[in-house]
Amino acid sequence: MKIDVKLPDGSVRSYEQGVTAMDVARDISEGLARNVLAAKVNGQVWDAGRVLPGDCDLQLLTWNDGDFVEGYGQTVKSGHYLPARGAKLPVAQAV
Repeated sequence: MKIDVKLPDGSVRSYEQGVTAMDVARDISEGLARNVLAAKVNGQVWDAGRVLPGDCDLQLLTWNDGDFVEGYGQTVKSGHYLPARGAKLPVAQAV
């Protein structure tokens, strides 16, 4: 069964059920996938490796994305970040 994923530019992409936000990022571009740290799914910040729930709105979040900073904390020049109180930390995918 296919699901429809709507991106911020208004485009809609169809994928098989079981797809993750990271899979969508890789489908768009490998460069984007290397920079994705989390995803906003239907307005909520999720781990990029989590399976999408079905038809949804998806925004891929990177270090350069203000929504990521707002959702997880403040980035610092060392490449680390300070999580916001109560934030769920992203889980790294095995390579």
